[in-house]
Amino acid sequence: MLRVNETLKFKERTYRILHLMPEDAVWICLDGASAFPALVPKKELHEALESGALTRAEDPHASLIMLSPEPGSTAQIKRDRNYALIRSIVDDPLFYDPKARGAAINRIVETGESTKRSLYTLIRRYWQRGQSPNALIPDYKNSGGKGKKRKAGNKLGRPRVNSPGVGAIVDEQTERLFRIAIDTYLLKDTGCNFPYAHRRFKDRYENLFPGTPESEMPTKWQMHHFYKREYGQVEQLQKRTSRIEYNKDVKPLTGTAGTDVAGPGSRFEIDATIADIYLVSDSDRHNIVGRPVIYMVIDVFSRMVAGLYIGFESPSYAAAIQALAVAMTDKVAWCKQHGFDISPEQWPVAGLPDAILADRGELLGSQIEALENSFSVRIENAPPYRGDAKGIVERSFRTIQAEFKPFAPGVVGQTLVKKRGGKDYRLDAKLTIRDFREIIISSILMHNQYDVMEKYDRTIDMPDDLPATPLALWNWGVQNRTGRLRAAPEDALRISLLPRTKATISDLGVSVFGLYYTSQEIVKKGWLHRAKEVRRPAGLQAAYDPATADCIYLFPEKDHITFWKCQLASRSREFSGCSFWDVWQAKARQKETAVKARVIADVKRREHERFVEDKIAAAQKLAPAAAGTASTARIRDIRKNKAEAVHEERRTPLLQSGAPSKGKPAKILPLRESTVEDYGFPSFIDELYDEEKED
Repeated sequence: MLRVNETLKFKERTYRILHLMPEDAVWICLDGASAFPALVPKKELHEALESGALTRAEDPHASLIMLSPEPGSTAQIKRDRNYALIRSIVDDPLFYDPKARGAAINRIVETGESTKRSLYTLIRRYWQRGQSPNALIPDYKNSGGKGKKRKAGNKLGRPRVNSPGVGAIVDEQTERLFRIAIDTYLLKDTGCNFPYAHRRFKDRYENLFPGTPESEMPTKWQMHHFYKREYGQVEQLQKRTSRIEYNKDVKPLTGTAGTDVAGPGSRFEIDATIADIYLVSDSDRHNIVGRPVIYMVIDVFSRMVAGLYIGFESPSYAAAIQALAVAMTDKVAWCKQHGFDISPEQWPVAGLPDAILADRGELLGSQIEALENSFSVRIENAPPYRGDAKGIVERSFRTIQAEFKPFAPGVVGQTLVKKRGGKDYRLDAKLTIRDFREIIISSILMHNQYDVMEKYDRTIDMPDDLPATPLALWNWGVQNRTGRLRAAPEDALRISLLPRTKATISDLGVSVFGLYYTSQEIVKKGWLHRAKEVRRPAGLQAAYDPATADCIYLFPEKDHITFWKCQLASRSREFSGCSFWDVWQAKARQKETAVKARVIADVKRREHERFVEDKIAAAQKLAPAAAGTASTARIRDIRKNKAEAVHEERRTPLLQSGAPSKGKPAKILPLRESTVEDYGFPSFIDELYDEEKED
């Protein structure tokens, strides 16, 4: 079936159907600059379509239908004027007849409104481009030769009026110098501006063309025209921006964070920042303790804050696990510790997510493998220098801090320079770490329950009456999506989050960081016995809480969640009640002290060894000659000589500091009669060695 304005292809040429009659069709060739409408039998067209000689083709001028020139513009005025000029020709039922068409054209030419050549050009354009008034819009897109170089013997552009000289002609040699200067100085992440690159270009130009007056050198605007013509906007941005900055801040975003999550708990994002406020000590408000660290864990689907940590521990695994422990456990008891009474429905996040997205620092390594292997939590690490990969949690820091920054004392300012009456903002610190923690918790509770996220990217299945608040999105996702948080025993979960280290076992106990631990399970295993036949396992691991050194959690089986709680042995009672931070500092000081003591001991030992060697040498010199005395007689007299030495030693008083007392000893009178006959010290041998009495 043929249609008016349909385009057909026949023998590598494209035709447009202009008019349909009972037996014939009128078409025109689109490829010919001097084509006219022609009659063709419809029967032949149908046969050609059936045989494949004639095929339907895409309209090359279909975009003209979408054109809409601005009202009052030159394009609209010319379009309407041209259409009014040829309307009587194209509306004629016999427009395809050369005689009728020629007569209509002659009538218009006689009026003097247009020439015959212009009329033929307009009607041919009208028929070839789709028989619509928009087909008569001038082709302004072809004007000016955009992107093409103009060739001329003189300087191009407007002539100079105030500047001296005529100007330089930009030839191939000049363009090559333009490109060298642009590539060397401008399209680099060096911060050079365009005037600087142009000055460096003039240095090179002067080297090649010495003696050229300054007024006859290519100008900055000529170089800028070349720059805009030869370098696209994307290329300029990529080369003038560092790769890290381009990927993070400039590159277009093609998706959102919520695209890859199925529901609540599908992915948690975790990150840390240093708060923009200085705090004072809880114990002494006069002492400024610095800026705290904030760790936040956020659910990507609902934007709900799942967990947090606020303290002075540097961003590390030790601080991250505290935020993760809060995120994966019930919040009611934790909030009550900080003065907030909430119900489980107000903060329902408690359980294990499917994945955790973090930086490469905190959760990259073997420390987090226990959580990954034991509870099937996938750990994802963002690429380096790509903070935008965790855009949800990164943006939350700015939102949370906006709650206190406008009016809180001690907020970080722009500068510390005391200029024009300025003061040090650190001295304004008034809030304690407890005060600040309560402010942040209150802000999080407000955000989770009531904050309306206007830019939240909804999905097609979300109802219109669903408010875009984190709590509402969470509850809706739990009911209508997959991704419920998986439950896990809190004790096992907390222990799996604790950092781990290698543990060695000896007869003194389990050794971790130089401290010794023991437990009933270890004693029953017989690992503390001192016999050579005792076999102790090697390569075990132990989990520890950096905040306390009183106990550790030993894993007796590799790749298994079974653990034994080991208490600090009496041999390491020195560190009872301390944290592992204190242990590491004390051990470091002890090692430093031991090194200094060994230096002194080496000096004294050398003195002692020299004394011993001198004594031995003197004794050898004073030894009498053994000649004339039988060896058997010397050996036989050993007992007699020893008895004389003992007799002589007994004559020497034990205390020689004063003369012996000649008075009588005092008489001791008991205050009361006693039935105790033995006044000796009691014996605690059995209790000391903890030996069991045999039956």
